[in-house]
Amino acid sequence: MNSNSVLKFTICIVPPLAVGAIAGFFTSKAIPGWYATLNQPSFNPPNWVFGPVWTTLYILMGLSIFLIWRLPASSTRTKAMVIYYIQLLLNFCWSFLFFYYKNMGFALIEIFLLWLNIVLMLLYFYKLKPAASYMNIPYLLWVSFATVLNGAYYLLNQNNL
Repeated sequence: MNSNSVLKFTICIVPPLAVGAIAGFFTSKAIPGWYATLNQPSFNPPNWVFGPVWTTLYILMGLSIFLIWRLPASSTRTKAMVIYYIQLLLNFCWSFLFFYYKNMGFALIEIFLLWLNIVLMLLYFYKLKPAASYMNIPYLLWVSFATVLNGAYYLLNQNNL
C-alpha cells in the first residue's frame, strides 16, 4: 500500500468511527437514566453488545467506502459516495433523536430513512464494487433489527412519551 492509499484509507476509516464515538459520548448519559426506565422488548440485547457491534460495522463502512473511492472517478462513484455520507449523517442523527432528545417516534421515522439510504448505498456500491456492497450487509441487517427494536420501544412506552 503506497502512502496515498494509506492516507485515503485513514480518511475513510476515521469518519464512521468518529460518528460512533461522538454520538456515543453525547448519548451515553441517557443509558443508565432515561433508557433504563423504559419498558424493554423481550428481544433487547444486553447493553454491552452495542459497542462491539457498532465498532465492527463502522470499520466495515470505512473499508467499503475506501474500495469505492479507489475506483476511477465517475458519476456513479460520486453518487455512491454522496449516498454513503448521507447515510452516515442519518446514522449520526438517530442516536441524538432517540437517546438525547428522547423522541422515539421521530427516531423511528429517521431510522427507516436510514434503512432506505443503506439499501440505496448497497445498490450503488454493488454496481461499482460488489465486495463493498457485501461488506455492508451486516450493517443493513443490524439497522433492520434496530428499526424493529426502535418500533418496539415506541409501542411499549406510549405512556412514557
